[in-house]
Amino acid sequence: MKRKGLCMMLAAAMSASLLAGCGNAAGESSSDAVDTKAENQDTGSEASEGDEVRKQMAAGNGSVYYLNFKPEQDAEWQKLAEAYTEQTGTEVTVITAADGTYEQTLKSEMAKEEAPTLFQVNGPVGLANWKDYCLDLSGSEFYSHLKSDDFALFNDSGEVSGIAYVIETYGIIYNKSILTDYCTLDNAVISAPEDINNFETLKAVADDIQARLDEINDAFGYELQGAFTSAGMDGSSDWRFKTHLANLPIYYEYKDKGITSTDAIEGTYLDNYKQVWDLYITDSTCEPGVLSSKTGDEAESEFGMEEAVFYQNGTWEYGNLTNPDNGYLVTEEDLGMMPIYIGVDGEENQGLCTGSENYWCVNKQASPEDTQATLDFLNWVIGSDEGRDSLANVMGFTTPFDTFDDGYVADNVFIRQANQYIADGKTPVSWNFSTIPSETWKNNVGSALLEYAQGTGAWDAVVTAFVDGWASEYAAANGQ
Repeated sequence: MKRKGLCMMLAAAMSASLLAGCGNAAGESSSDAVDTKAENQDTGSEASEGDEVRKQMAAGNGSVYYLNFKPEQDAEWQKLAEAYTEQTGTEVTVITAADGTYEQTLKSEMAKEEAPTLFQVNGPVGLANWKDYCLDLSGSEFYSHLKSDDFALFNDSGEVSGIAYVIETYGIIYNKSILTDYCTLDNAVISAPEDINNFETLKAVADDIQARLDEINDAFGYELQGAFTSAGMDGSSDWRFKTHLANLPIYYEYKDKGITSTDAIEGTYLDNYKQVWDLYITDSTCEPGVLSSKTGDEAESEFGMEEAVFYQNGTWEYGNLTNPDNGYLVTEEDLGMMPIYIGVDGEENQGLCTGSENYWCVNKQASPEDTQATLDFLNWVIGSDEGRDSLANVMGFTTPFDTFDDGYVADNVFIRQANQYIADGKTPVSWNFSTIPSETWKNNVGSALLEYAQGTGAWDAVVTAFVDGWASEYAAANGQ
């Protein structure tokens, strides 16, 4: 096995060109499935249309049905599917699940006669749910191009059941220009954006900006509405807090104990979780009482239109924020990303949150013809000029395959910054949320966070959902 250190792999992969790379990421949310086909770019299509599409899939030589996890990359996958079909004659159907509905959509689709031949799991917990459907990829061509087994999922028998196709990073995106202008004000808390390297300083800066919004707007011509974008708890946005932000207290507890998973989280760092959540909902563009309806698109727009300075999200947002079609005011030169600081001792040496929850799996219950067609499609995606250009340059992915080293390395300002943190000796925060025992756990934590923010619930309910919920959901998932 190709065992290499994760940080070494990331440093080498990123610094190859000072690069870039999650998506949705992890995105969890709650809307209806989005079913699409290569010719049909309408991501709002109903599930019934997807059923009709699958009935038309080519037979004989095999066909491909990819259930995609990332709504923000749907259009790009449709284009790749169309290009591959034009070149090879093999029908490729791409159907995309809307934010946060992937697991339930996968369950529904797998029960159908024309089930996905290519799907995704988010890590060990996801693999446990779908291990009976995962083809052993250890002898596949595209596995041979994986740089490190750190990016492979192994089942209990040691078979390669899943392969990560993107390495991603998230943190607090910030507007460097606004923050630099703020630093010129009398009595500014910091003299440069780089001075923010712990929670205490982050909070002091955010508090001061929130208190001086009118002064900053008058002095520099901005239209700031808050230090942070809205922490929306609509399904298109809540994954940022019930999953990505929740990773921080999980990470530090695992780090203290020297473990990589647990059947019972203790919640050692939940006070830290609370104080950063309080910051998000207080120094914000909106009142906490309206967070239930605030969406991910609204948060993105608030940052893009320079209505907020700070925005928790990841490298996958680079394309959206810099896309001229969106009409945003921010430019690449405005963009920076800092770690999510939560007030832990030594966090000055913390880097960005880097990892993957996007693992390709091939359905071993598909026909031999469809299985081979799917493997051939994957080989083309990571080996052809069209596939590599789309993943690296259009989708902006950092990939773990050696086929991308020859001129197909994403150029993304956020990944360049992640790279710099590694070069400066900062320790990346691993993605431990893939060990969260269930979607129910996430949803219950999210509901408790929202009720606390709205003033209809106490923080103790968040603690209960986090700690007691973990134990009960783990036991349920493992038949205990």
